[in-house]
Amino acid sequence: MTAVSKSRTSRAVRLLWLLETLVIVAAGKLAVWLRFHDDPQGLRIFLEHAPFRLWLVAAFVVLAMACFGLYQAYLRHRRSEFLLRLLLAFSFAGIGLLVLYYLVPSTYVGRSVLLMTMGFGFVGVVVLRSLARRVVGADIFKSRVLVFGAGENAAQINSSLRRAADRQSFVVAGFVAVPGQPVKVPDALSVPDSRGLVELAERLGVNEIVVAPDERRGCLPMEGMLACAQRGIVVSDLSTFFEREAGVVKPNVADPSWLVFSGGFDHSLVRRLSKRLFDLVAASSLLLVAWPAMLLVALAVWLESGLPVLYRQTRVGENGTTFELVKFRSMRVDAESDGVARWACREDDRSTRVGRWIRMTRLDELPQLFNVLRGEMSFVGPRPERPQFVEMLNREIRYYHLRHSVKPGLTGWAQLRYPYGASVADAEKKLTFDLFYVKNQGLLFDMMILLQTVEVVLFRRGAR
Repeated sequence: MTAVSKSRTSRAVRLLWLLETLVIVAAGKLAVWLRFHDDPQGLRIFLEHAPFRLWLVAAFVVLAMACFGLYQAYLRHRRSEFLLRLLLAFSFAGIGLLVLYYLVPSTYVGRSVLLMTMGFGFVGVVVLRSLARRVVGADIFKSRVLVFGAGENAAQINSSLRRAADRQSFVVAGFVAVPGQPVKVPDALSVPDSRGLVELAERLGVNEIVVAPDERRGCLPMEGMLACAQRGIVVSDLSTFFEREAGVVKPNVADPSWLVFSGGFDHSLVRRLSKRLFDLVAASSLLLVAWPAMLLVALAVWLESGLPVLYRQTRVGENGTTFELVKFRSMRVDAESDGVARWACREDDRSTRVGRWIRMTRLDELPQLFNVLRGEMSFVGPRPERPQFVEMLNREIRYYHLRHSVKPGLTGWAQLRYPYGASVADAEKKLTFDLFYVKNQGLLFDMMILLQTVEVVLFRRGAR
């Protein structure tokens, strides 16, 4: 996950994670003091193991917060939604701790200490998030970016990163028009380059120059860019900027040389072995937990519409090979009796009543755990598509074939970032996230996606 690790946004998220861990530990210490302030003997006995126990409480809480999407660098929640997610995270963390205390009694902190820690911690996190929002929102703490270019490519910064939530780590100081190339940004954002790039960068106090002309040949002021780099100003191209700030690889601005030389695409033996081990552990663990639900879903499908309970469909896997994907049947048996492949859509009239429910809750996907165990799929990766759609999308979308350089996944980066796709336009947008995953895949990235998939399932984002 090279690009993400370099991102100022991701560093801010890690800092927030650490600060909130410290807040919860501090809340625990306050709870301990209130519980034992008039019992010195009890306080002394408790403090012998308190540090470990309080850090354990904090670990459960921040892990639950991650599962509910509260550490996603690229998503922002309304206040009411944030409070709901935070309340659910603390509740699930409390349940998890109670289970732990039953299994390992030596980790128990006491009912009153736990309740007060959760209450104080909840308030502390809300206060910290409010302060962080105000601090991050101040332009003085953001990197100032000058964009060299003002045409179609440069204008994508305004169109794709237009929300305040998208610009939490940077502010655009202006766009420099390239002579002979059309200007597509508002005149108010265009700045003249009358005395050279170095003077302009210093006058505007920029920290980074993003190179984004529509045509590079013969128009780049390399001497000026080199002088800027020597003064400590970062010089990046547009593809790198989007990868870092938005978590996407845009096919329409990424040229082959950038994909070749910008790093990533780890297919080493260590990566392959670690990914396979991760797949086996994750799929086996989920299967052990989910098998009762799978039996109930199979029974419900059979009672409503008979056999078959499972639905098998040919999908495209790694390196373009095909395999049979297995799902619980959610549509009528004759859903595609004419042999024509169709994307699912909202309120699809081919779905059964049970089918609509299991698709909404993602329970229909559970049999794919066997595809993962057989090695046809990974737990995390681009979602597999049908050969008919792949053939069409390969013709219409640049770099679409690159998503097949890894195994398809049960969940993925695109599933976290984009709703269900049912058109070529949707497939093109989802590809920006799939390419980011393919380029930046790693064990930690897989674990992050797995945790945040819990939030996607619970809040039913993107299901049809």
